[in-house]
Amino acid sequence: MNSKRNSFYLPAFIMMLFFASISYSQTASKTENRSKLFEETITDSDYLIAIEKAGEVLESAGHDIDFEGSAFHLFGEIERTESKLNLILESLKGANPNVRNQQMYRVVLKEIEQELNEQNTAINDHNQNLEKIKNRIIDLRKDTTLFTLLKDTIRKKQFKTELTNLKKTYLKTDSLMTKNQEILNDKKRLTVEHKIAVSNALTTVETKLEKSGISILNKEYPSLWSTDSTAKKVVAQTIKSKIIIEENVAAYYLSYKAGGLITLCFFMGLLAWYISRNLKYLRTNGYAENLSLFNFKYLNRGVILPIAAIALNIAVVTNLYAPALVLELLQLLLLAVLTVLFKKDWSGVSMRNWLMLSGLFLALCFLDLFIGVGLIQRCSFIIINILGIRYGLVQIKSLKDQLYIKAFFKWANIIFIGLNALSILYNLFGRVSLSNMLTLTAFISLTQIVALSVLLKIILEIILLQIYTTRVKRGIEKIFDHENLSGTLKKPFIIVISYMWLVVIASNLNIWESLRDSFAGLLSRPNTIGSITFTLGNIVLFFIIVWIAHLLQKYVAYFFGEIEDENEENINKRQHSKLLITRLVVLIAGYLLAVAASGMPLDKLSILLGALGVGVGLGLQNIVSNFVSGIILIFDKPIQIGDVVNISSESGRVKSMGLRTTKINAPNGAEIIIPNGNLLSQNITNWTYTDNFKLVDILIEINGDATPDDINAIVLSALESLPLANNTRTPQIYYNSISDGKFKLQIKFWCSIYKTEETISTAKQVLFSNFKAKGLTFST
Repeated sequence: MNSKRNSFYLPAFIMMLFFASISYSQTASKTENRSKLFEETITDSDYLIAIEKAGEVLESAGHDIDFEGSAFHLFGEIERTESKLNLILESLKGANPNVRNQQMYRVVLKEIEQELNEQNTAINDHNQNLEKIKNRIIDLRKDTTLFTLLKDTIRKKQFKTELTNLKKTYLKTDSLMTKNQEILNDKKRLTVEHKIAVSNALTTVETKLEKSGISILNKEYPSLWSTDSTAKKVVAQTIKSKIIIEENVAAYYLSYKAGGLITLCFFMGLLAWYISRNLKYLRTNGYAENLSLFNFKYLNRGVILPIAAIALNIAVVTNLYAPALVLELLQLLLLAVLTVLFKKDWSGVSMRNWLMLSGLFLALCFLDLFIGVGLIQRCSFIIINILGIRYGLVQIKSLKDQLYIKAFFKWANIIFIGLNALSILYNLFGRVSLSNMLTLTAFISLTQIVALSVLLKIILEIILLQIYTTRVKRGIEKIFDHENLSGTLKKPFIIVISYMWLVVIASNLNIWESLRDSFAGLLSRPNTIGSITFTLGNIVLFFIIVWIAHLLQKYVAYFFGEIEDENEENINKRQHSKLLITRLVVLIAGYLLAVAASGMPLDKLSILLGALGVGVGLGLQNIVSNFVSGIILIFDKPIQIGDVVNISSESGRVKSMGLRTTKINAPNGAEIIIPNGNLLSQNITNWTYTDNFKLVDILIEINGDATPDDINAIVLSALESLPLANNTRTPQIYYNSISDGKFKLQIKFWCSIYKTEETISTAKQVLFSNFKAKGLTFST
């Protein structure tokens, strides 16, 4: 409609330019007879300005009509979309009707459909832009000065050169306008054709996916004991043609996902470098052999294979809609990496059973990808199903004994046996697509739980490696309780890998999208209580973010080498202070993010805070007081973790500091929990505020023939031989009484506050031995 309208206005405008002079010649004689009094006062300068203005409009129109970078980028996108669509349509004609490929086709087709909608919108925008430019040219008719000049034959000759240039500019702009309009019309027509093709292809794919649904009543193929010409035609397809089709689809998908794969490789490379750096540091300083004490199975034998196992696990979960060839290659590569990792640790029986499972999966992949549906394929699948059931009943126990996580393996085995049994049943009655899908899911569910168990073990080894390396750098060589720490750390990771496992199973069963959409609909449905509207998803997201924030603030210290070590003396107090601040920031950021994610309006939040303020005034003032006191303790630092303190009647070593309470380990082993508000309201004696040394004293009595100088020399010699005493500070010796052959002394010296009693006891023993050797009697 726009092109027809424009094709009418533009020729009308140029015709007006050419025939204006003819109209003027018919009335020229009448105009000459008019009185000079009524002659128009338009000057040559006005005509030149009008011509210049028209030329500028035509020049700017010609510049705006010309396609710029955005238009050429759009045309490139249209060409790429066309090549992508052609590849998918060609692959649809001969590809295996497995669920994986159909899922990938559906995802890509929907993305192509979205791209076509965006391209169609962009073409419409360009058309509207051309329409606006045409209106600017048509608006030149409103310039009376220009048309007065065109009617005046005498003045036209005077401005012949300018008008000729104006005409050339107009013709050039009109030609470019017509050319670009035709290009946009062609692109529009091509986009519409592509949208129709995508719609038809989506209908085909959805139909094939529906046929793979769980229904034993609707036959997809004849029963196994029957024969059918259609089945024979399918069997006649060659393996070579199947390979070509699957290769093309896989090549397209890999190019389509190249950005994500490169990003994954980049981060895995960073992780490998980080692990290698820690391992190199331990080897250089002679601590690498201690890794065996942490029950390391993978990182102590190299970095490449563990990193490959992590990357392949992530790739499997993040490529749920990959074509069958890509997904099954990823699974086979993962099995190969795991086989190499298991080679040295697993027993011979376990290794043989693992190789058998891998071999069955390899045969299954070959049958699924390259053998057409027919008698050979269906019988082969049934044989694999029978072997799988026997494997799950007899041989699988040897695998379970080797795994780090054994709890989920029981359920994986039940799913494995059940899906294989269902696959045989569906295969016999002609539900071949469903049968193949169940068989693949059965084997993937079993191999994936093994792979995820290895993934969890590698992650825990990375964390333990980081903790041990950081402690060694700080001069702490003690082997900590890694088993208890691993048991604590693995709990949140088990939730993550359980989710990964369920997603992989649901995706292979072609129910992940429906489950996700159902949950999304449930979580996004608005609910109203009074004047407050909320969704269940926002509430769930709120608690998830808060839970993650608490986990991070709880476990962040482990990545800095910090664990609950009662006997650690060389505590880095500055690092502990940084960790406390980090925890505070993580908690505050987590709660703020959770509130923002909940979608609660600020006006409703202010009402809630007002109500909370009333509650604080009535009953929560102690909790808030302790929270604020905790923040003051973190930044003011009157005490820090590791300090030996006296608070009122309590004394001990600060074990941990939280936002509400502080824990102190008493000398008798008790743990004293003191609210932070009480700490700030009482006098605190901090023995280690400046350093970790304490001045201690010993009262002794010496009997015998000796002088004070002799006694002083013996005392100083004894104290210098004590490794626990601080000899950088001069001991002090005071004589409380002196008589002939009898001396009462008070000896003061510095020692580590963490080993005060041990140092005093050792000092008394050494003094006793030294005085006895000189023939003097020593008593305390």
